[in-house]
Amino acid sequence: MYIEQLYTNCLAEAAYYIESNGEAAIIDPLRETAPYIKLAKERNAKIKYVFETHFHADFVSGHIDLANITGATIIYGPEANPEYKVHLAKDQETFELGKVKIKVIHTPGHTLESSCYLLMDENDKEHAIFTGDTLFVGDVGRPDLAIKGDLTLEDLAGLLYESLTNKIKTLPDTTIVYPGHGAGSSCGKNIGKETHTTIGQQKAYNYALQPMTKPEFIKAVTDGLGSPPPYFFHDAIMNKKGYENIDTLLEKNTKKLDVITFEKEIKKGDKVLLDTRTPELFESGFIAGSINIGLNGQYAPWVGALISPQANLLLITEEGKEEEAVLRLARVGYENVKGILSGGIDAWKEAGKLTSTIDSMEPADFVSKLEEKIQVLDVRKKGERESGVVEGAELICLSELENKLSQLNKSAHYHVHCAGGYRSMMAVSLMLKHGFKKLTNIHGGMAKISQNGIKLVLPELA
Repeated sequence: MYIEQLYTNCLAEAAYYIESNGEAAIIDPLRETAPYIKLAKERNAKIKYVFETHFHADFVSGHIDLANITGATIIYGPEANPEYKVHLAKDQETFELGKVKIKVIHTPGHTLESSCYLLMDENDKEHAIFTGDTLFVGDVGRPDLAIKGDLTLEDLAGLLYESLTNKIKTLPDTTIVYPGHGAGSSCGKNIGKETHTTIGQQKAYNYALQPMTKPEFIKAVTDGLGSPPPYFFHDAIMNKKGYENIDTLLEKNTKKLDVITFEKEIKKGDKVLLDTRTPELFESGFIAGSINIGLNGQYAPWVGALISPQANLLLITEEGKEEEAVLRLARVGYENVKGILSGGIDAWKEAGKLTSTIDSMEPADFVSKLEEKIQVLDVRKKGERESGVVEGAELICLSELENKLSQLNKSAHYHVHCAGGYRSMMAVSLMLKHGFKKLTNIHGGMAKISQNGIKLVLPELA
């Protein structure tokens, strides 16, 4: 028996490769199929099954393309009913894979169709459970992502309580838990940084697996739960209905446009200009109206948080990064790339076209300038601010910024920071696009600011 976790940091997502006696199964693959096919080929195995834990909301799965290429059977648990050919398994149904078995454990709660997959080893003992978004390290899946509209948040949280109590906590403590996501995913409230655990460890340390009544559980898992990113429901529907072949999509969406054609597309006014370069490159010269979301961070989730899935996109990338930018968009269901600037920003400048720049400041200078009572905007998440904020700062999470810009004064000069400098540049670019003029980005974010002798206050005192 062989198990490999294929973890994608930018999505905080884990897919799994399981193999026994020359037969392989893939659990929750990303949209591109090559990594799984390559791994099976290297190990001289045939992919027999593709197991899906649920209709994923945060990414588009590669199960359909993978099944079409390999002839594997797609397996969903009860209540799924997708609009393409699958084997709809019954609760407790078992599938043989070489010398091991994989048992379907229907665990509704995160969504109605959510199922876990219990791996029974060669001796028919519980070895590991692949929990998808039902159970994470230190957390459980958010219960507000059902496609079916007549289920309430409380309904699903109640189902999740029953699933965890009756089907997960009853497993042997030594059972390895392989979750679908790690820290940074919006599929939970506060997922731990480890990418696997055991049932025993989670029973000891996971707040949601402690002894409590169903009403207490519902309150615990729903308290402080923010709104899911708007693209989540778009992706869940794509996973339920099906999608275009990834190779066809990449060919269509990597069309390069020369400067003149690119400029004409901008002037039409019906497209979003997305600059995928690093914040450092963006600040030194960009096309006015661009939103900066760099490939060097959680690019796809932040596109999903800030840009509509229906938007028509024009991309500015670093040379050689065009296909990566498009592929990572496709992973989260963004398929309307109408062109990429050929030659990148250098070609734009060489053609004599104007670029804008961002005013940035080093953390030490920022701390010194605070004595002048400057206006500060902190775009970190609520949980990140608990360790302290700059006194007097405006506190608006980046994912909520566009909807709350009316609360800010366009004539004020805002000094914008996040935790490390990646998100603050997104915030500045977004504010510039909406007509703010006086903006300064703080390099390094709070991680560097706090190293310069600053006195922070609790968020409620800001």
